[in-house]
Amino acid sequence: MGLQDVVRWFLPKEDHFYEFVERQAAVAHEASLALCEFKTEGTTASSVRERVQALEHKGDAIVFELEEALARTFVTPIDREDLQKLSKELDDILDLMNGAVRASVLFGVSQPTDPMKKLIDKLAECTETLRDAVPKLRAHKYAELIECSHIVRKLEKDADIVYRDAVSQLFRDDAVDAKKLMREREVLDDLENAIDHCEHVAATLANLAVKHG
Repeated sequence: MGLQDVVRWFLPKEDHFYEFVERQAAVAHEASLALCEFKTEGTTASSVRERVQALEHKGDAIVFELEEALARTFVTPIDREDLQKLSKELDDILDLMNGAVRASVLFGVSQPTDPMKKLIDKLAECTETLRDAVPKLRAHKYAELIECSHIVRKLEKDADIVYRDAVSQLFRDDAVDAKKLMREREVLDDLENAIDHCEHVAATLANLAVKHG
């Protein structure tokens, strides 16, 4: 048992640290729902980018709050390194969602393709699962955390199939010019990477469940 573990037995727990990552998970899901609006006919990439970017800034502010609180606090409910890692991984999801819609604006993707829509839906499912999972860490519902990680892993594998098939089709279609290939590949990459990072968060939560369960 390390020094932090011994001290935790005697000092009050700073449980408000859970609130930071819970808020981040909620904002990530909110951003995924904003991204879902891109699928609606008539909705512009620019309008979606503005909303997702605002939510990314909201997420950045929560990261700053967490880092400031860590600097002022010695005893945390779980290891400070684990809190910071979980926070960073959640922030990465927001960054990549913002990157996907920024790429759409930059490269002139006015409407998402069918594979993009499927990835956006998978991303929304992943972030919803994470939003519901993160509070289970505070509640010490470790078995449920592990189950949530299995759900996200399955969603990530399904998304990977969609991504690989879409990229393969882009390269195989002789009618696709280099500009279209580049712009669609960029958006697909960001969406797939965002889902990958959801799986990273789920794996971190599962590791924390094993560590503390």
